[in-house]
Amino acid sequence: MFAVIRTGGKQYKVAKDDVLAVEKMAGEPGAKVEFGEVLAAGEKVGAPLLAGAKVFGEIVKQFRDEKVVIFKKRRRHNYRRKKGHRQYLTQVKILDIKA
Repeated sequence: MFAVIRTGGKQYKVAKDDVLAVEKMAGEPGAKVEFGEVLAAGEKVGAPLLAGAKVFGEIVKQFRDEKVVIFKKRRRHNYRRKKGHRQYLTQVKILDIKA
């Protein structure tokens, strides 16, 4: 059985025992998390959310993503800007889906 959840402004299709990286969540590794915004579960689809559906998970680790380099240049104007960004992420293992 799978579910579609929304967290951090993004949607993820998850199943039991999946491990995924989501936007940073509060909590230490080993802490249990609960996703209440379930958009779909199995054959059921919410409008927009499924009432009473929940997805349970466990935080595996907190980490930072690969660096993204932002480089701006205007030719023939001696204008160059280089900036980097590393997003904070949380790795979550899905334990159970309750529809």
